[in-house]
Amino acid sequence: MAKESSQSPSANAPVDPSSRCRLVLVVTGQNAQALSDNPEEMFAAGDIASVIFDSAGLDEVEFQSLISPIVAAAQKNNIAVIVANETRVAGRVGADGLQLGQDPDAVRDAIEKYTPQMMVGVGNVKSRHNALTIGELQPDYVMFGKPGGDIRAEPHPKNVDLAKWWSAMVEIPCILLGGNALESVIEVAQCGADFVALENAIFLSQEGYATKSEIVQRIRDANRLLDEHAPPFEIFED
Repeated sequence: MAKESSQSPSANAPVDPSSRCRLVLVVTGQNAQALSDNPEEMFAAGDIASVIFDSAGLDEVEFQSLISPIVAAAQKNNIAVIVANETRVAGRVGADGLQLGQDPDAVRDAIEKYTPQMMVGVGNVKSRHNALTIGELQPDYVMFGKPGGDIRAEPHPKNVDLAKWWSAMVEIPCILLGGNALESVIEVAQCGADFVALENAIFLSQEGYATKSEIVQRIRDANRLLDEHAPPFEIFED
């Protein structure tokens, strides 16, 4: 999950997703159930850098059972699988990474124990001070925002400011949680974040949870918006 740069594509050339902000899916509870029906089709719908699984109150056994087949499908499509907080589940399902909260001691211990076999990221980073403290530990990424935090159409302004500041100062990649509208990926990409995380924008509809066909189309649409509006990383580099 590292930032890469390339030359700007010509008007007629396809966009290389590695040259701009990429999509991350946040998957919790019912969302995982929606993905369990033929997840390969959804993961092949468009570029997805990684999937972050969050138990969202499920017990360990239920959580592991629910995500195991989805993990296999994601990895088959070269999508990095990250499990939030549940270290034992992460190990049992063969996850590529583990995401923790912003407790420096827990992050330090996880980095010492699990890297380089697994990525270790840090989510829900809330301030510049906390971000710099965590950054000194050299995690694989930091995330501004948390699962379930996309309660408005646009990304939270405080998280946008943090991502903009971080991206200009630090080489460690950052994920920024978008809003619950697909168009929020544009603001995220334009602030310099390496990855935009979407949850409700992909998995919810006015009637409740989105159908499989809706999820597939939204993944396609999110990537189309990024192709059309995300600046290439090279413009953020001095």
